[in-house]
Amino acid sequence: MDCGRWRGGLRQKNNHWIKTAYHQYTIGRQTLKNIAETYHQRTKTIQKLFDDFNPVTGEIKVPDNPVSVIMDAAFFSRKDGVLVTRANSRNIVWKEIETEKVEHYAELIKLMMDAGIQISSFVIDGRRGVLHMIIKRFFGIPVQLCQFHQIQTMTKYLSKNPKLQAGKELRAIALTLTETNIETLTAQLSEWHEKWKDFLAEKTRNPDTNRGCYTHRRLRSAHRSLKTNLPWLFTYQKYPELTIPNTTNSCDGSFAHWKNRLKVHRGLRYARRQKMMNYLLENC
Repeated sequence: MDCGRWRGGLRQKNNHWIKTAYHQYTIGRQTLKNIAETYHQRTKTIQKLFDDFNPVTGEIKVPDNPVSVIMDAAFFSRKDGVLVTRANSRNIVWKEIETEKVEHYAELIKLMMDAGIQISSFVIDGRRGVLHMIIKRFFGIPVQLCQFHQIQTMTKYLSKNPKLQAGKELRAIALTLTETNIETLTAQLSEWHEKWKDFLAEKTRNPDTNRGCYTHRRLRSAHRSLKTNLPWLFTYQKYPELTIPNTTNSCDGSFAHWKNRLKVHRGLRYARRQKMMNYLLENC
């Protein structure tokens, strides 16, 4: 019996079976061995059928109404990532990336608009280049910066347990982001800066070059980041009728989910892992 012809017949006859098995393999965390035992096939046969199976259409799903689009990127290794746009808890369009660049965001936004998607607002993680690009090219569409990412930025500069009293107070202000408003936070930041302005202005002189630099640079950077991003951290309150999310958590939670699914099948060659990732993106 011709093995190739037999496998070809099996593919045609059991196309629905292959789709179900691949779903179990990808979403259900079943291994090739599990699938082979369930369907009484050899592991190599299952792998061959999966290699020939093309489950992802790549078709952009166009919502009926204007939507708030969440955009974020995740990396699985140093140069292996994916930039995803989501709306209504579903992935709309995505792009495999090696580095996170502004033009990648612009490309996906153009794809959505060309497909006829009406974008009521953007929710992004706070990258300055992306923010400026959206404001410049898509003027008039509200932009919300992720409050969770802003808190992460503050933690990067201040740590979770700042040693300086000024840092402790600034972090405490930042941690109220999700439960306050722009007027209150602006007043708190202004009061904090007035209290600590002399401390922030302190400089340390390098004895070798005789040049001075700010002593508390990380504290200054944390304050500058929060103050600079303030106009876009409360957009969701300014446009309540648009029901804009105040974080990119929809993407962040999904990234963790997809990564856990991929870990079950660690060691896959690149093409197989990318197929699985695309299947997850289209179906989760």
